[in-house]
Amino acid sequence: MEVAVSAWGTARTQGTDPVTSELCPPWLRPLIDNLGRIPDAYRRRLPADVLAMLTSGAASAGGERRDAAVLVLFSGPESGPAGGGIPDEADLLVTVRAATLRHHAGQAAFPGGASDPTDDGPVATALREAREETGIDPARLQPLATLERLFIAPSQFHVVPVLAYSPDPGPVSVVDRAETAVVARVPVRAFVNPANRLMVYRGDLGHRWAGPAFLLNEMLVWGFTGQVISALLDVAGWARPWDTTDLRELDEAMSLVDDQGGPAR
Repeated sequence: MEVAVSAWGTARTQGTDPVTSELCPPWLRPLIDNLGRIPDAYRRRLPADVLAMLTSGAASAGGERRDAAVLVLFSGPESGPAGGGIPDEADLLVTVRAATLRHHAGQAAFPGGASDPTDDGPVATALREAREETGIDPARLQPLATLERLFIAPSQFHVVPVLAYSPDPGPVSVVDRAETAVVARVPVRAFVNPANRLMVYRGDLGHRWAGPAFLLNEMLVWGFTGQVISALLDVAGWARPWDTTDLRELDEAMSLVDDQGGPAR
């Protein structure tokens, strides 16, 4: 599996990134109020030897650091259910990378990518990349927080997830099919649904690398993106008990994607 671990503590915002957590809707408050618990949630299922190896790799990666950012965009009404919880209309923006790409082909991901020298910090990177990949209007989004910078071992990138909210992000779609195969606003309830959850591992690495994944109607969300979403659900208190013993090899799990009919549950 593609594993992410923390590199050097909490991500520091660069430049004039406009991050305002006070503007989040009440139903997102359980997540915003527990951001400090996210680093431990990332690491929860990593064996000690794997965590030590990847942390060492983050610290010793040679050459100039490769920075990147991804947009973790929640959309939905500003008011939640009367009894609390997540609105049925709440969703999360996810893409699937084109199958022809050199790196992470066919993998579900948050919109995002490498930092550009002209970007004024990770928020600017995440918004620019999201616009280029999905056509979204950044003016309709409110960045809420930058999460801890993560080291992605396979790509050697240091990635900052940028948490954002929009009551209505407007239309999104694939902009460049050479880069992106699918752009979808996936209902948050589909990630919460225990029936959609499983553990995925790479056959060449063995079960010790298994990580949380989500099997939806048009994508398998695993690796870095699956880890991030799983951590967010845990710290916000949205996760429901699910079968963590359901272990699937990546190719086997991917073969099930086409069997998923109907809308994401």
